Amino acid sequence: MKKVIEVSQLDKLYGEFKAIDNISFTIEENKICGLLGRNGAGKTTLMKLITAQVFPTDGELKVFGENPEENRRVLSKICFIKESQKYPDNFSVHDILKVSKSLFLNWDEEFAQSLIKDFNLPLKKKTKKLSRGMQSAVGIVIGLASRAPLTIFDEPYLGLDAVSRGLFYDRLMEDYSEYPRTVILSTHLIDEVSNLLEHILVVDKGQIIINDEAENLRGTAFTVTGQTGKVEAFLRGKEVIHREPFGGLLSATVIQSKNNSDRNLAAASGLEISPVSLQQLVVHLTKGKSTQKGAIAQ
Repeated sequence: MKKVIEVSQLDKLYGEFKAIDNISFTIEENKICGLLGRNGAGKTTLMKLITAQVFPTDGELKVFGENPEENRRVLSKICFIKESQKYPDNFSVHDILKVSKSLFLNWDEEFAQSLIKDFNLPLKKKTKKLSRGMQSAVGIVIGLASRAPLTIFDEPYLGLDAVSRGLFYDRLMEDYSEYPRTVILSTHLIDEVSNLLEHILVVDKGQIIINDEAENLRGTAFTVTGQTGKVEAFLRGKEVIHREPFGGLLSATVIQSKNNSDRNLAAASGLEISPVSLQQLVVHLTKGKSTQKGAIAQ
């Protein structure tokens, strides 16, 4: 499978601050990739590097096999919908979509019109009068209808209610199934999108701490709960990413060992076992409580 993005030992410094710290990874074509992490972790900087809005301090970055900097061949294949997308105040929704249609070679006007109806977008309204949710909906229409070979959504749902977010996810999956392309989705609502994601990248303090297929990560961790002494005995030698004591009980989240015997041992010790969602896994790992955070990165 072709590699759409190839990153090798990439650094990005702003003065003395290292926003991206010696990261390496690849993203293959025709996959939906989740770019996850806390605010300030380096996600936005990484997206700006990929789209050549900022340039690396060191290392190598290729998009579609080429350096993206001032490269029209590469940049014409990318649609980047930013978190707080700004449009000219005097532009109407119709104007924005007309300009977008001229920018993207794969633009599907029929699909765009369908999405406009789905999100009840007022075509004649000026962008400065749109609610935050309507502005997000405009970005979603552009990102989906562009059908760009590399489409990046940075927190695309801001201001949208749960129904509208669900509509976005449904339309994304329906169109992706018929017209596969590479999609990067950066979001904090991890549980909402976890079933959409095929590959996961988690950034923390400018470094990649998770780089794996979503299927491999499901079941990676689990939580045990019971009397403190029994839990502590079970935890010896385990990779613990979260502890939460309450009264004489202790709840702890651990990374499953490679031999997959940990759950059986916990059950034999009389401990209660519960699954860990992808969102919980990311939250625990980005709190800096794991003793071997790099173990999940590949």
